[in-house]
Amino acid sequence: MAHFTSLKSRVVPLLIDNIDTDQIIPARFLKSTDKLGLGGSLFADWRYEADGSPRKSFPLNDPSNANAAVLLAGDNFGCGSSREHAPWALTSHGFKAVISTSFADIFRSNSLKNGLLPIVLSGEEHQQLRQEITGSPLAEVFVDLEHQSITFPSGKRATFPIDPFSKFCLLNGVDELEYLRRFTKEVEAYEATLGL
Repeated sequence: MAHFTSLKSRVVPLLIDNIDTDQIIPARFLKSTDKLGLGGSLFADWRYEADGSPRKSFPLNDPSNANAAVLLAGDNFGCGSSREHAPWALTSHGFKAVISTSFADIFRSNSLKNGLLPIVLSGEEHQQLRQEITGSPLAEVFVDLEHQSITFPSGKRATFPIDPFSKFCLLNGVDELEYLRRFTKEVEAYEATLGL
């Protein structure tokens, strides 16, 4: 997993409440066991016309959003069924953080385990960021994981919660298995005392 310390990025607004995992990555794309390439299927039913051509009105199809690493979503992002493919598709597309007022618990957990930072803002902070992005679409935010803060284009700074273990893993670029492997010598020494 890649290290996540900080990032400065444009923001893609997708201000719809209750976006479920079947909209993030429709079920027909769940056959893949590889994260690579899933970004092309992200929000497929909203992003493409029936003939497969890009829907011009969808934010991800706007060329000015091509390199944005932050998604600004509505409330209750990632609800619905549990599917790890949802954060896989978001990170494969290039997103490193998603901002909302709330996330479904399973989606939040899957995101943190796959290097995607879910940022929870208060309703008031979310509304202010929404207004700033709408008023200046090319503006950027600065996300600082170490200090658990996000700086808006206006300079306003807001903080967000994250559990210490997930924060450690993201900052150090390790998943749960890699974290456990850091203690291999200690485990082997303990096993030796047991005669294993």
